[in-house]
Amino acid sequence: MIPWIRGWTDIERTSQANARLGVTLTFVAGATNAGGFLAVGQYTSHMTGVVSTIADALVLGNLLLALGSLSMLLAFLGGAMCTAVLVNWGLRRALLSAYGLPLLLESLLLLIFGLFGGAINLVGAIFVPLTVLLLCFIMGLQNAVITKISRAEIRTTHVTGLLTDFGIELGKLFYVNASHDPNPVLANRHKLALQGKLIASFLVGGLVGAMGFKQAGFIMSLPLALVLLALVLRPIWTDLRRHLQPI
Repeated sequence: MIPWIRGWTDIERTSQANARLGVTLTFVAGATNAGGFLAVGQYTSHMTGVVSTIADALVLGNLLLALGSLSMLLAFLGGAMCTAVLVNWGLRRALLSAYGLPLLLESLLLLIFGLFGGAINLVGAIFVPLTVLLLCFIMGLQNAVITKISRAEIRTTHVTGLLTDFGIELGKLFYVNASHDPNPVLANRHKLALQGKLIASFLVGGLVGAMGFKQAGFIMSLPLALVLLALVLRPIWTDLRRHLQPI
């Protein structure tokens, strides 16, 4: 079943599988983040800005804005916590889909996000805040998945850390070592290439998401959900067959 993506979300990991999954999830994150901005006028993966907004709002006495931003922060945190619960629950039960369970949930939530689109046009005052919180939860959920899978080597929902790591390795790459230096400064070219791919994937995802939501509206969430579903379908199906077989 889709041999090219076989093993991307399995428990047994390889660095190649981590990189491919990371690039794919970064694309989805970029598309969701950009599409979400067009939908509700709010970027939902930028928790640094959210925390700063809370501080500014408290100083300025804007309690409503502070509470709204705090809700976004808690939604992102809740998504990350949900990933930890699902993954550890799956690992304790030796499920091949342990790492895929949060992605399955994310695909379902993206479909709900698409359904919210129609409701936003009808009752925007209610569904816009709910959509923002939903997207924050999705971002926290997804970022925690790849962070846990890759042991914090890869993150997918924000570019600040990616650019920092990319810049560090570029600095090492262009560092001029003294001749015969016994401990030369050397760049990790594998890490440099991986970070470059992740940054490019987020950008491309953002472009695709922005164009898709602009042209097609909330239906654009459907192909993003299907991408995630394709990643987890095989291990989940294997687990289902194994547990449904008569003993």
